[in-house]
Amino acid sequence: MAGASKELKADTQASDDASSLTPKTKDDSIMSLLYSFAKKVVTVGIIYFVGYMGWSVAWLVTPVILSVARESWRKTNDTRRSVAKASAMANDKDVILARLHDLPAWVFFPDIERCEWLNKILKQVWPNANFYAKNLIKESIEPNIQQAMAGYKLNGFKFDRMILGTIPPRIGGVKVYDKNVSRNEIIMDLDLFYAGDCDISFALSGLRGGIKDFQIHGTVRVIMKPLISQMPLVGGLQIFFLNNPNIDFNLVGVVDLLDMPGLSDILRKIIVEQVAAIMVLPNKLPIVLSDGVPALSLKMPEPEGVLRIHVVEAKDLMKKDISMLGKGKSDPYAIISVGAQQFRTQTIDNTVNPKWDYWCEAEINAILRQEIELNLWDWDPGFPGVQNDDFLGRATVEISSVTKNGEIDTWLTLEQAKHGMVHLRMTWFKLSSNKSDLRSALEETQHLRVTSMSTALLTVFIDSAKNLPQARQQSQPDPYLVLAVGKKTEQTSVQMRTDAPVWEQGFTFLVGNPDNDTLQLKVIDQKTGNTIGTLIYILSALMEKKNLEIMSQPFQLQKSGAESKILMSLSLRILKRYQELEVEPTPEKGSRTEGDAVLTRSSSVRAPSLSQSSSQQATSVEATTPEGLAHQGSIRKQDSRKSTTSAILDQMSVHQEEPFVVSTLNTVMMATPPRSPNLSDGGTELLRRSPSTTSSAGSAGLGRIQLTVSYSVQRQRLLVIVHKINNIPLKDPSNIPDPYVKLYLLPGRTKESKRKTNVVKDNCDPVFDATFEYIISNAELVNSELEITVCTQKGFFGSPVIGMQKLTLNDLEIASGQGVRAWYDLLPESKFE
Repeated sequence: MAGASKELKADTQASDDASSLTPKTKDDSIMSLLYSFAKKVVTVGIIYFVGYMGWSVAWLVTPVILSVARESWRKTNDTRRSVAKASAMANDKDVILARLHDLPAWVFFPDIERCEWLNKILKQVWPNANFYAKNLIKESIEPNIQQAMAGYKLNGFKFDRMILGTIPPRIGGVKVYDKNVSRNEIIMDLDLFYAGDCDISFALSGLRGGIKDFQIHGTVRVIMKPLISQMPLVGGLQIFFLNNPNIDFNLVGVVDLLDMPGLSDILRKIIVEQVAAIMVLPNKLPIVLSDGVPALSLKMPEPEGVLRIHVVEAKDLMKKDISMLGKGKSDPYAIISVGAQQFRTQTIDNTVNPKWDYWCEAEINAILRQEIELNLWDWDPGFPGVQNDDFLGRATVEISSVTKNGEIDTWLTLEQAKHGMVHLRMTWFKLSSNKSDLRSALEETQHLRVTSMSTALLTVFIDSAKNLPQARQQSQPDPYLVLAVGKKTEQTSVQMRTDAPVWEQGFTFLVGNPDNDTLQLKVIDQKTGNTIGTLIYILSALMEKKNLEIMSQPFQLQKSGAESKILMSLSLRILKRYQELEVEPTPEKGSRTEGDAVLTRSSSVRAPSLSQSSSQQATSVEATTPEGLAHQGSIRKQDSRKSTTSAILDQMSVHQEEPFVVSTLNTVMMATPPRSPNLSDGGTELLRRSPSTTSSAGSAGLGRIQLTVSYSVQRQRLLVIVHKINNIPLKDPSNIPDPYVKLYLLPGRTKESKRKTNVVKDNCDPVFDATFEYIISNAELVNSELEITVCTQKGFFGSPVIGMQKLTLNDLEIASGQGVRAWYDLLPESKFE
C-alpha cells in the first residue's frame, strides 16, 4: 500500500508539473526535440550519401573531426561563461577565493577604490534599466546592424525581444581623478564586468535566432560635466570605453542550428563594431541631465591631439603556412587599433620579415589609460567574413608614454607568440589654434613625402536645420546629412517626418591642407534619395576667424528653399609637434656657462640667414680645388674638436634648412662624395661638384656611373638615384651593349635588397634616372654598403658584367640627409670577389 501510495503521489506530482508548463515551455521542449531529431537525420543522411557516392573515408572522417573539435570549443566557452556568470552573482569574498589569478583592480592599484556599495545600487535599479537599454538597441544599434548585414546580402534583421535578465553589471573598482582635471568636471574610471542572463531574440532573412550569455569587460570612463549651481548639480554625462572591450556571446536557435559558413562570425563582428561605434573612443554616449546645458558642451568632440603611427617592419615572425616540405612562411599583415579606430596594412606575401612602411593617423581623445594595440595576422583565403587567418602575435603601447616623449622609435617583442618583433614609430601632435603653425606642419608632411598625412584637424558639430523643402508633395522629408572632407565621409542619423530636424551630432576630419580643402554637406531625404540642400564651405575662410572657429552659426543651404538654413559649429586646429627644437648659439670653447642653451621647446626651427647660406655655397665651390680641399680638411679637424652637442646642433640646422626632396636634387649643393676604392691620393676629380657629363672612362677604362645617395633620418629611408653611365667601352662595333644596373644592399645579398633599372638598348651612354628606396635604420646604415653592378643584356650565357662599384654608407654627408651626387669609376668584377 505504501508503494502504491508513493506511485500515485508521484503520478499526481508529474501531472501537476505537466499542467503547470506554460505554452512557451512546451514550445521550447518541442523545438529541442526537433533540433535533436534534425541533427540525427542530417548525420545519417551524410553517411548514407558518402557511401552511395563511393567516396573516400576521409570525406566522412574529416567532418566528424571538425564536429568534435567544434563541440569541444563550445563546451569550453560554455564553461567559461558559466564561471563568469557565477562570479558576477557572487560577492567580493567569493570572487577572491575562487579566482585568485583574476583579482579586482582595487586589489592591485591603491588609487582604485572598492565600490561594493555601487554594486548594491546597480542591483536594485537594474530592472528599471531594461526600458532604456531597449530603446538604445532599437534606435541606435538595430539600424546600423541592418545596414552592415546588407553588405553581406543578408536582409530583414530585426530585434524581437530584449530582456536584460536579473544579473546586473559588476564594478570591480573606481578611480576618481583629482589632478590635471578642470574645475568644471569630474572624471572617473570604472572597471566594468557584465556576464548577465539576458535573452535577446532576432529575425534574419526569415530565420529566427537569439543571443544569450552576453558578456562584456572593459574600462569605462564617466565624465560629469558641466558642474552647475542648481539641481542636479551635474549638467550631463559622457560615458565611453577607453579601449575596445572584450565581448563574447552565444548564438542560439535556428540560426545556430543551420550556422551557414561565416554567419556566426559575421554576426559577432558586426555586433562588436556597433558597440564600438557607440561607446568606444572617439565615440561617446552623451546623456543630458539639465535642460539649461547646451548640447554643444557635451556632444561636440574634444580631441586632445593626433598620433601619427608608422608601422615600419617586423622580423622573425612565426611560420604559419604549410608547404610541401613542412612549415613554409607567412603572408603577414597588421591591424592597428586605437579605440574604435582601426587601420590595416597591406599584406606582404611569403615572408617572415615583412616591410610594410605603413603610415596612419589616429585621433586621441583620452591620453591616460588609452592604448595602441597592434595585432599581426597571417592572411589565408576562405569564406568572406570568416576568421580564416592565423594569429602571429600582438603588441601594445600606452599612449601616455608617447605623449611624454613626443616621439618614440622602438622594436616591440610580440606577445602571445613564440617569437617575433615589430618596428614602430609614433609621433605626438598637439592641437594649436595659431595659424602660423600651419607652415611648419606643411613642411613636415612634404618632407615625409607621404601624401596621406594631415596638417590640421577639423571638428564639425551639426546642431539642426530648419525650413527644409518637401521631398514630395504634401509629405514632410525624412532628412539626414552627409558630410565629406577629402576621402572621408560621415553621416548623421535620420530624423523622421520633419522639415526642422535636430541632430546634435559631432564629427572630426583630418585635413591635408586647410588652404585647399573644403567641407561638403548634403541634406538627403531618405524616402526618395533626393538631395534637398547642399553647402560647400572653404576651410581657408575658417583660417581668418578668431581662434580658427565658428560657434553656432546658421548657414544658407544651396539648391534648397529660400529660408532653408543649417546651424552648425566649426573648429580648426593645426597639428603641432609636442616638442620642437630650437637652435641656440653656443659659446666659444672653454667659456661654457650655466646659460648654455642646447635644446629648447619652440614652435619652429630658426632658419639660417642669407649670408650663412651664401657662405655655405661658397665653401662648397671652394672645395672643388686642391687648395680648397686642404683648407676644408683643416676645418674638419677643428670641427672634430667641437663639443658633441654643438656638432649635433649644426647637423640638425643643416637638415632643417634643406630637407631632402627628390624634385630638388638637381639644385641642392651636394657635399663631398666618398672616394672610389681605386682613387690615388693625388687624384681629386671625383671630389668635385658633379657635372652632368664626364669625358673620362674611369681609371679602369670601363666607364663611369653617376649616382645620388641620401638618407632621410626622419623617414629612415635610404634613397638611391641612378642617373646615367658614360663612356662604356665599345669593343665590338657590331655588338653594342644593352646596359642596365643592379643594386644590392650589403651585407647579405638578399632578394629583398635587390633593385634593378630598365634595360637601355644599344647604348654606351645610357640615361636611367631611376629612383630606388630602402627602409633601413640609422644604426644599420653605418654597417651597410651599396653594391652597384652594370651589366649588358647581350650575352650567350646570362648577362655579362661590364663593371662594378661598392659604396660605404657610413659617410657623414649621406647619414645627415644632405645627399651625395657624384661620378664613380666602374671597376672590374674581379676586384670585388
